Amino acid sequence: MFKKPISAVMLIILLASLVLAACGAKATVTPAAPTAVKLALLPTLDVLPMVVAQQEGLYTKYNLAVEIIPVASAPERDQLIAAGQADAIMNELTSVMFLNQEKIQVQAVRYARTATVDQALFSIMAGEHAGIIDVLGLKGASIGISQGTIIEYLTDRLLTAEGFSPADMNFVAVPKIPDRMSLLSSGELKAATLPEPFVTLAKQAGAVVALDDTVHPEYSYSIITFSKAFIDANPEAVTAFLTAVEEAVELINKDPQKYAATMIDQQMVPAPLAESFKVPSYPTKGVPSEAQFLDVLEWVKAKGYLTVDLKYEDNVNGSLLP
Repeated sequence: MFKKPISAVMLIILLASLVLAACGAKATVTPAAPTAVKLALLPTLDVLPMVVAQQEGLYTKYNLAVEIIPVASAPERDQLIAAGQADAIMNELTSVMFLNQEKIQVQAVRYARTATVDQALFSIMAGEHAGIIDVLGLKGASIGISQGTIIEYLTDRLLTAEGFSPADMNFVAVPKIPDRMSLLSSGELKAATLPEPFVTLAKQAGAVVALDDTVHPEYSYSIITFSKAFIDANPEAVTAFLTAVEEAVELINKDPQKYAATMIDQQMVPAPLAESFKVPSYPTKGVPSEAQFLDVLEWVKAKGYLTVDLKYEDNVNGSLLP
C-alpha cells in the first residue's frame, strides 16, 4: 500500500536530480577564449577602419583580442609578418608578391582603401616653380617615387595610360615621403607622387596636382593581408575580424567627422590639418580582381623585381569576407 506514494516521491527526486544535473552542466560551460590577433599598422589613412573597430569595441564583440602594433616603415611591417610576429598588416599587392615569391606566407583578404572617380589616394604633384600645369608637363620631368612599391607601379601605370612611353618617364627613387616633399619644395624634384594628407600639405606649399588616380582608379588600392598560417589555423577569426572592419567602415561612412579626432590622435594626419582635412570614405567588402592581380604581377616581372610566376588564388583570398 506504500507503492504509489513511494513512486511519487521517487519521481519527484528523479526530476529534481535531472534539473540539478542540467543546471550543473550548464554552469560548467564557459565561453571560448578570445582569439588573439597581432595587427601591424603604419599610421596612414588606410588603417582608420581597423583602428575604429578597436575604439568602438567591435573586435571584442566578435570575440577577438586585437593588439595593434605600430610600425614606422613598410620593411618593418613586412619583416614582422614574415617572422610570425604579426598576424595581419595593411599593405599592397607588390608587398604580397614579394613576401610570397619563395613560398606562400600571406594572403590579401580585403581592400583597405581604394581610389574612386571622386576620391584620390595618390597624386603626382608638380612643384610650385616647376612650370608644370598639366600632365603633359610631366614628360621627362624628374618624378620622386618609392621604388618597387605601389607608388612606382601606380605612377608608371597612370602615365602609360596617358600615352607616355618609358622614355618619357624620369623616376627618381626617394623612399621617404618627407624627403620627397622637401625635394619637391626645394625644386630638386620637378614632381613627386604622394598620398593624402601629404597632397594637401604640398598644395599649401604651392604645389599643384598634375595627375591623380581618379582618372584610372583601378590601379590604386591598398589591402588587408593575413598570414597564411593564421588563416589556416583560424579562418573563423579572420571572418570575425573582417566583420568588425565592415561595421567600422559603415560607422565612418555614415558620420565621417566623428572620427576626425582619431585620425589626428593616431598621427594619420598632421595636427595643422586638423580643422580642414576631411575624413575620407572607405570601400565596403571586396578583394582585388584577378585582372588587377595579374597586372601588378606583369609589372613587377617586367621591372625585374620578381622572377617567379604566382597564382591569383594563392595570393588573394576572398572566401573569408563576411
